[in-house]
Amino acid sequence: MNRKKPKIRSLPDPAFASILLAWFDHSATEMPWRGQRDPYRVWLSEVMLQQTRIAAAESYYRRFLERFPTLQSLAEASLDEVLKLWEGLGYYARARNLHRVAQLIVNEHNGQFPASAEALQTLPGIGRYTAAAIASIAFGEAVAVLDGNVVRVLTRLMDIPDEVSQPAVMNRLWAVASELLSPKRPGDYNQALMDLGRMICTPRRPACQHCPVREFCLAAANGTMEQRPVKKPKAPLPQVRAAAAVIRDQAGRLLLVQRPEHGLLGGLWMLPGGHCLPGESYVECLQRSLMELVGIEIRAGKEMAATSQTLAHFRLRLRAFACELVAGTPTGETRWAWVSSTELSRYSLGKADREILERLEQWQPRLFEEC
Repeated sequence: MNRKKPKIRSLPDPAFASILLAWFDHSATEMPWRGQRDPYRVWLSEVMLQQTRIAAAESYYRRFLERFPTLQSLAEASLDEVLKLWEGLGYYARARNLHRVAQLIVNEHNGQFPASAEALQTLPGIGRYTAAAIASIAFGEAVAVLDGNVVRVLTRLMDIPDEVSQPAVMNRLWAVASELLSPKRPGDYNQALMDLGRMICTPRRPACQHCPVREFCLAAANGTMEQRPVKKPKAPLPQVRAAAAVIRDQAGRLLLVQRPEHGLLGGLWMLPGGHCLPGESYVECLQRSLMELVGIEIRAGKEMAATSQTLAHFRLRLRAFACELVAGTPTGETRWAWVSSTELSRYSLGKADREILERLEQWQPRLFEEC
């Protein structure tokens, strides 16, 4: 005997937003940025939540506000200090853009955030989603959001079988998101839809039995929930080799250099070195990189530590070698510093460099002592 499929209410339907908002009012997760209408705090939370889980972002959010309680205080800080507070959160372009936007708003907008999503998108690092989130939550503008959670919810509601990164599919999803939006409570509605994707309509094993809007979901009716959204298969990440030099001066201080502000991990400090060219050994990489970075000639000794890190577009394998300064003194356009153990905590480093230094201190407790 065939079971009858449940009747599905078609979308758009004004009841959808009402049902979703009622669920949100009862089930919303408490977060330190929830209930905020201050655009600075909404913006900060949205930027931190890009590529970062809520549990990881919460402590950073609190520390950031303790040090920079206002947009003005963030604008007046140095980029080094901002990057240091951001250390460990990853995707450091977000921190650089935070600092730059704060300065732009203070210097060019009289300290006032633009109130519309369209105007917000003119600021560095604020794309369509982030602009809509800020405008709807802080200013009540009736604009829809479309992040990963919302994409998953909508593709299941509509049971869309097409690969979601296609422009035509994304345009359709933006249109559906706008049609379903509650104009009276756009900020709460957007947060409710994101919460639904995070808490109920999860990537694997969605809790359809607890979904407040299941009566609208075609994928639930068709049993295709776990096949939606359809994504392009990920290509394997390329492997990148890199070498770092551990160089001490006569006082035992380590040589660090600062990465260019634009580019990978821009503005962070690192042990001097670089990525190996094809066919280049680690030692050859160090000799070339140190000359290019700070104009010094080195002699590479034994390997001291190694670590791996997965970044957005490649898998990094970093090896650190004990090196001796043979000729020259650090010069050139690259910012550099001799750093003692007591000063090291003030420098912002990427995950791989920080792990290398931690291992060096564990394995060689006398590393920073005077020679």
